[in-house]
Amino acid sequence: MSEDRRDSSGEEQSERFQSRGSRRYIARPKFCQFCSDKTQEIDYKNVELLKRYITEEGKIRPRRQTGTCAKHQRALATEIKRSRHVALLPFIGGTWQKNNR
Repeated sequence: MSEDRRDSSGEEQSERFQSRGSRRYIARPKFCQFCSDKTQEIDYKNVELLKRYITEEGKIRPRRQTGTCAKHQRALATEIKRSRHVALLPFIGGTWQKNNR
């Protein structure tokens, strides 16, 4: 078998991948902030910490974005929800605007 394979269009695969090589996404390794720093606690009253784990729309950011482990992601979600019920964090993001009618 030869090194250069051709696809159905007759174009060599090695040339095709070289043109896309500069645009490929390389994932950087992520680590759990709470596993590495044992002194940091997840608490519903620590709003500054919890704000980093929600989007501008108010949604909880997923693990693949934040890099937290499954155990701490579940704890984060619980504490964010507690903080919302106590009205320390909003349920939805943005500012509420009154309609002028």
